[in-house]
Amino acid sequence: MEASVASTGSGLRCSPNPMPKQQHERRSGRPIRMLTPMRRWGRGRRGGEARGVGVERKRLVVFVSGGGSNFRAIHDAALGGDVNGVVVALVTDKPGCGGAEHARGNGIPVVVFPKLKSAPEGVSTDELLNGLRELRVDFILLAGYLKLIPVELVQAYPKSILNIHPSLLPAFGGKGYYGLKVHKAVIASGARYSGPTVHFVDEHYDTGRTLAQRVVPVQANDTPEQLATRVLHEEHQVYVEAVTALCEDRIVWREDGIPLIRSQTNPDEYT
Repeated sequence: MEASVASTGSGLRCSPNPMPKQQHERRSGRPIRMLTPMRRWGRGRRGGEARGVGVERKRLVVFVSGGGSNFRAIHDAALGGDVNGVVVALVTDKPGCGGAEHARGNGIPVVVFPKLKSAPEGVSTDELLNGLRELRVDFILLAGYLKLIPVELVQAYPKSILNIHPSLLPAFGGKGYYGLKVHKAVIASGARYSGPTVHFVDEHYDTGRTLAQRVVPVQANDTPEQLATRVLHEEHQVYVEAVTALCEDRIVWREDGIPLIRSQTNPDEYT
């Protein structure tokens, strides 16, 4: 028997965990209904958990397509109190990916989007939007999610969706530039520097306003894998720092539409 995909109070269907053997047993000829992480969360406390008196944590949803190392870095920082936020759901187009497995293992609901023949449990754009609204999501964080974000989602969350890209945008960005493809292109171009970019998301691939970057020198004999390892190390740091600023309302927009991060220690300093 395959586990049914349960609907949730938020209107989102959650990708189920693998079902333990004992849950396949039947009682009175009826299958036992599996309790998904989303359903368990929905019965718990709603609203952000307080970091301090009168301070509500921001509600975050992370989108992944792969191993989700940036998702793990953000989740760990939130658990440790460095990020004033809580991950309330994970969205993926690949329900079997490492990021989704990590979420399930930590009790974070996993929602499949978009709905595909290979993922019939997926939700539509309207269902996703309705679910995010009911979850009262503050910010959406893309962490290796390879699908283009629907314009409806971008319009519903203006200046509230971040992505991280493994190059110094606008160089080596756009459709088809992801993973090792980026690092191969950087090395082939002869560029002396690379590094991650955190940017806000618009209707296109990798064209939103840059929020933060880290510079990583390209070594003379670098392989794509070696460069990727060093860039990824910086990704984990700069993304957590950007999300920390986002959750502390320290993003300031200049009159020309450029986002800046206000310093934690000196409100007159920006990066």
